[in-house]
Amino acid sequence: MKKEERKQLITYRNPTSPVSEQFKTIRTSIDFSAVDSAFQTILVTSPEAGSGKSTIAANLAIVYAQQGKKILLIDGDLRKPTVHKTFFKNMYCGLSNVLTDQIELNQACQKTEIDNLSVLTSGAIPPNPNEMLSSNKMTAMLEELKREYDLIIVDTPPVTIVSDALVIAQEIDGVILTVRYGVTLKERIKQAVEQINMTRTPIIGTVLNGVSEKKSNYYYYAYK
Repeated sequence: MKKEERKQLITYRNPTSPVSEQFKTIRTSIDFSAVDSAFQTILVTSPEAGSGKSTIAANLAIVYAQQGKKILLIDGDLRKPTVHKTFFKNMYCGLSNVLTDQIELNQACQKTEIDNLSVLTSGAIPPNPNEMLSSNKMTAMLEELKREYDLIIVDTPPVTIVSDALVIAQEIDGVILTVRYGVTLKERIKQAVEQINMTRTPIIGTVLNGVSEKKSNYYYYAYK
């Protein structure tokens, strides 16, 4: 991985740091939230751009993989994808290519240098991402992946900007909403929650990103 991308993956770079421990706490909270059965598919979104949702999704995928579970991180942001950069993988061998029958699903899921973690990058950016994500092929693909992986985490665009996250949410077990301290407005959070609730997919919790702990100069993430 390139240095700038690796820096985002603190749970891999420094698995014993306070920030990494916060991600493990989020992982535990998610597991405890699964009352009837464990979540097998989790969607990560935010009310607006710049909340750090992709970093949250990537590090969450890593801490689950560190448990020995077989994890897949999907870049469901077909407008501004980042997973290929974060993990230094081929962008053009991904989700959109599978959905347009250009490549087989098993060929598109790329292993990372992190044990138990694979990624499905965005593929080429399509002209119709919303229609592609709401297609029957997307539903069938997720069903196939659930037979292969213990947990699938889907990174999606901000929910109040485009409806891509909402169309995927209908096929997902639970949603994590990422907000940034001092940036995300309460009205935006309220709007995001209302929109997600319309899909009837439960909101597992909210990750508060960007809270500075002055004594240690670390950043931590709070689960609510």
